[in-house]
Amino acid sequence: MGPGGSPSERAGGELTAGGSNRLLTPEEVAEWLRVSEITVKNKYRTWGLKAQKVGRLLRFRERDIIAYLDDNYR
Repeated sequence: MGPGGSPSERAGGELTAGGSNRLLTPEEVAEWLRVSEITVKNKYRTWGLKAQKVGRLLRFRERDIIAYLDDNYR
């Protein structure tokens, strides 16, 4: 992972129950999933990721990404 590590590492370790409501950019999600930003933008619906629109910008809740990874890769 890049400088600062994963979002949960930057937060100082383990997440509390329910996870973080911090909004991640498609770039941050792509970095975390180790895919391109374009792949995230094109596939998030197929993958079942919930997205938030902030104006015209696409954002993802950190807890939704964690839940996706837990459900699909553990």
